[in-house]
Amino acid sequence: MASPDRQITKLHFQGLTVASFESRMAAEIARLIERHGGKPLVTPALREIPLDDNSAALKFGDRLTTERVDMLILLTGVGTTALFDLLKTRNPWPSIVAALKQTVIVARGPKPVSALKSLGLQPTLTVPEPNTWIDLISTLDEYRPVKGLRVAVQEYGTSNHDLLEALKQRGAEVFQVPIYRWTLPEDLGPLRQVLDEIIAENVPALLITNAAQVDHVMQVLEKDGKAEPFRAALKKMVIASIGPTASERLRHYEWPIDLEPSHPKMGVLVKECAEQVQTLLNTKRCAMYPKL
Repeated sequence: MASPDRQITKLHFQGLTVASFESRMAAEIARLIERHGGKPLVTPALREIPLDDNSAALKFGDRLTTERVDMLILLTGVGTTALFDLLKTRNPWPSIVAALKQTVIVARGPKPVSALKSLGLQPTLTVPEPNTWIDLISTLDEYRPVKGLRVAVQEYGTSNHDLLEALKQRGAEVFQVPIYRWTLPEDLGPLRQVLDEIIAENVPALLITNAAQVDHVMQVLEKDGKAEPFRAALKKMVIASIGPTASERLRHYEWPIDLEPSHPKMGVLVKECAEQVQTLLNTKRCAMYPKL
């Protein structure tokens, strides 16, 4: 029999409906929400599709093996794996490894590090948490000047213009290496249903696990003319953002941020939201209805 403390931990959401726009790990986040006593309402706001044209990645491979690439910045684990899988279709793996030994490899956090490790590779630099583009630039500034260096940036669905501009301002010769991109789901019906549930104030908590989710939700809301009622509904619920990169997009669209977890990981996000959601909801309700 579970101890009372353990039972309480499992039931922090206390039956509340908890929404998420997660796609790749939709089943995992639904299980986590259920484990902490919530009713998951998980509907993807994006789908990941390969680029039809991989010419930029193949051109990077040619530069890497025949010319010179001074620095390679890897932004995602999935993108890292996809990039090297693609390069291996055109270049012998030993020649890729030999070229990488002459290249500074920068991994933005643990996922690219794990992808490199699976290939028998190690990064030169690892960007510390919370792994934002600002942390990446700070890591580079402490390491060495990038002026005059050829810097390749593996992209992850959309370009990080702030990162690219910061590198260019420091004098780097930057070239982008897109591997995959995100687009809206083919069937927007389920996503629209969840957005309508939020607007109707039937969803007390929302977990944001990816910055692109916010862009896609706003695309649909603006197309449907529902952006303002959606923002109004957000003021009455708890919005939990997985970390600073996602929070940047939330602030851009004027969404409230009630919680960022102590570590930018899905399990920590769900656990800490479950622990704090009742207090956060009460605080927001008291602020909106002080006389109640």
